[in-house]
Amino acid sequence: MKPKSNPDGSHQPIAYSVSEACRVSSLGRTKIYQLISEGKLDARKLGTRTLILADSLDHLIRSEKVEVE
Repeated sequence: MKPKSNPDGSHQPIAYSVSEACRVSSLGRTKIYQLISEGKLDARKLGTRTLILADSLDHLIRSEKVEVE
């Protein structure tokens, strides 16, 4: 799988660490892990690292309705 290219030639990541996913989505760590456990966010474990698939995060942000708790 090739990384996606931006118009400027730079590449978009195919996965984010939990910290990176928090930074790019403005969601907290607890919310990220909650979304993973609910099956709303696709993640992979590589050793001890949890990687969030970029396509999954993008899809979640673009399609999720705002929930006020």
